[in-house]
Amino acid sequence: MRGRVAAKPFIPPQSTRFRAGQIATLPIERETEFGYFVTDGEVDILLHKNEVTEPVRVGDEVKVFFYHDHENRLSATMRMPIVTEGRYDWLEVVEVNPRMGVFLNNGTQKDLLLFMDDLSPMREEWPQKGDKVYVTLKHDKYGRLLADPAVEDVIWDASRNAGEEMRNQWVDGRVYRVIREGAFVFTDAKYIMFIHRDEMVEPLRMGQQIRARVTYVREDGRLNGSVRLRKEHQYGEDAKTLLTYLAERGAMPFNDKTDPEIIKDKFNMSKGAFKRALGKLMKEGLIEQDEEWTHLKREAYLSMQAELEQEETHLQ
Repeated sequence: MRGRVAAKPFIPPQSTRFRAGQIATLPIERETEFGYFVTDGEVDILLHKNEVTEPVRVGDEVKVFFYHDHENRLSATMRMPIVTEGRYDWLEVVEVNPRMGVFLNNGTQKDLLLFMDDLSPMREEWPQKGDKVYVTLKHDKYGRLLADPAVEDVIWDASRNAGEEMRNQWVDGRVYRVIREGAFVFTDAKYIMFIHRDEMVEPLRMGQQIRARVTYVREDGRLNGSVRLRKEHQYGEDAKTLLTYLAERGAMPFNDKTDPEIIKDKFNMSKGAFKRALGKLMKEGLIEQDEEWTHLKREAYLSMQAELEQEETHLQ
């Protein structure tokens, strides 16, 4: 029985004059049936005809980007990349490979790999096709190009500080990092936002585009946010019933000590449901109680209504 043939190891080019990821302007030295060779006088590198973006001829100087082709040969393309070493941008995910990572469109025909070692160990937190991640270029130990996700310092340098006027505003942005406690978002307006897992309606993933409400502006200019459903959907029907009743009257001669029969007759709910609804409104700071009455905190209620109107405007 024949033994399995070992995979051919990657051997980096002998020349150290050029490497993948570089951009250079070089003359075309000669033409072949499958393309052209550019040269610096010592090293010739193939510019395949599929990588030529405009008519050229021998002797022309062309601007090229170097990469490794499917056979790991150093090659040239006239298609300029979106990101280069040290330059960051948002690249779109074009393929997810569970055994390798995710492939990104960097503006060239060969997609850029964001290796699985640079992704979360939780597969559900990986970017999906169509998501975008903020990366630059790096090389592996063989000199091959990989995507390098932005670290916190890079995001911080690209961000700006938020002011208190951002509180309760809705913002759009992309998740750039997911940790156990929650997710970090870089907003379209270049603010950094943290969303705790308690403020999510579903797990978020790296590269996901989201809309979130600013819940708090920190002293360092960063934001805390929430993507939970709007408040009128969070109260539940019983709490909304009581809130509507109080909004019309300002107060009611019922509290958590009222007889169950009275509660059932007046609000068509059980005493337990009534107490849970009161507790939710109390927690939100919308009501207060004395020995016999429950009172609406008018200022808090009006503030909540204004916030809901603002959310409605931003969600339209």
